[in-house]
Amino acid sequence: MSVQQVLELIKEKGIEFVDFRFIDLTGRAHHITLPATEVDAETFVNGVAFDGSSIKGFRGIEESDMVMMPDTDSVYVDPFTAHPTLIVICNIYTPDGQRYDRDPRSIAHKAEEFLQTSGVGTTAFFAPESEFFIFDDVRYESTMNSSSFFVDSEEAAWNTNRKEEGGNLGFKVGVKGGYVPVAPVDSQQDIRSEMVRLMQEAGLRVERHHHEVSTAGSAEINFRFDTLTASADNLMKYKYIVHNVARQYGKVATFMPKPIFGDNGSGMHVHSSIFNGSEPLFYEKGGYANLSEMALNYIGGILHHAPALIAITNPSTNSFKRLVPGYEAPVNLVYSKGNRSAAVRIPVAAVTPKGCRIEFRTPDSTANPYLAFAAMLMAGLDGIKRKINPSALGYGPFDTNIYDLSDEQKKDIRSVPATLDEALDALEADYEFLTEGGVFTKEFIDNYVGVKRAEAKSVAIRIHPHEYGLYFDC
Repeated sequence: MSVQQVLELIKEKGIEFVDFRFIDLTGRAHHITLPATEVDAETFVNGVAFDGSSIKGFRGIEESDMVMMPDTDSVYVDPFTAHPTLIVICNIYTPDGQRYDRDPRSIAHKAEEFLQTSGVGTTAFFAPESEFFIFDDVRYESTMNSSSFFVDSEEAAWNTNRKEEGGNLGFKVGVKGGYVPVAPVDSQQDIRSEMVRLMQEAGLRVERHHHEVSTAGSAEINFRFDTLTASADNLMKYKYIVHNVARQYGKVATFMPKPIFGDNGSGMHVHSSIFNGSEPLFYEKGGYANLSEMALNYIGGILHHAPALIAITNPSTNSFKRLVPGYEAPVNLVYSKGNRSAAVRIPVAAVTPKGCRIEFRTPDSTANPYLAFAAMLMAGLDGIKRKINPSALGYGPFDTNIYDLSDEQKKDIRSVPATLDEALDALEADYEFLTEGGVFTKEFIDNYVGVKRAEAKSVAIRIHPHEYGLYFDC
């Protein structure tokens, strides 16, 4: 969309405000809103100034002036504001006109450019499957003398005896019993459908929605694949709509990987493939799961670099509460066709040559999507460049349920890091694949690790309520 088309859209839709947004290191959106009367062609040339020192992981106070440069291809009408508002996602620049190398969107763009100059292909496509919970109540605190959290959902398994409903209505979702039941067990059909409707109005091509495995409001909505940066933009749009529709219904949505104990968490399975023009490069009829050698090498790169990659695709302490065996968590660094216990799965049901792809099941939605998709692509391209054969390295294929194997059978299967600190250690030891072509910089990685180390430490030094049960009587 051209600048002129955006200005015409503002007039056509009676837009009163234009909301300029950027994405920080952690994947959270920030915004500055201008009256539409103050937005003209010059705005798209000069950008919108903001204070970078107030954004976690950006700049110091002595170099705080930064500029948001609007991307006219990212615009959509905000479905929630009382005053008609147009949302525009922006790239971040320094005052001297240089792309800011800590801007996650800049890194996503550089990854796409690196692919185009690599000789491998022209376009990488990504499709995230981002799961979430919808709760009725959430409360938490962490102080000097108190630490607790509480979440509740009217459909949760623990509420079979709840009286607050004025007579319990039953039909609760059992633990691990939430996969695609119909109403009245699935009580959230309408709220998900409203999310889908608004996503479609905002330009997403939604393919389906359903209740997920866990009790207490587990949900998934799938939207169609797109190019790397566009898919990351779409995921930001998706999360914004999910959060705000839930709020309109008097509920709260969270993409936290493991908000409740004892049931499945929320992942973000990421499908990806590479094309050369209109030619799919991951398909080869007769190969394992009809995969080409290039696709297998791409898998090899992801699995080889997975411990480091996970520091970016699963960048929270809570991520590793999900990545434990027994809850469909993809903790095994192997590949397989159709096997959900493997970190990399190759979908085989109703797949065409153009739909041939790999699914990295480990990530979750605490990841910054621009960084996560870029890192995945760089790991896969390194595998292609080095012709990493995943089978030769013992990464499979494993077409049996790995959780059913004996300890002896599993002893040579690598697992994901057990903690965020372990993943960050792996990233510090294995980052060169990310800095190829200047996509990520060493300075960016050092800064990222520092931010995440601080998060991990802030959790590690706090007293956990369960410790009282374990140790208070010592």
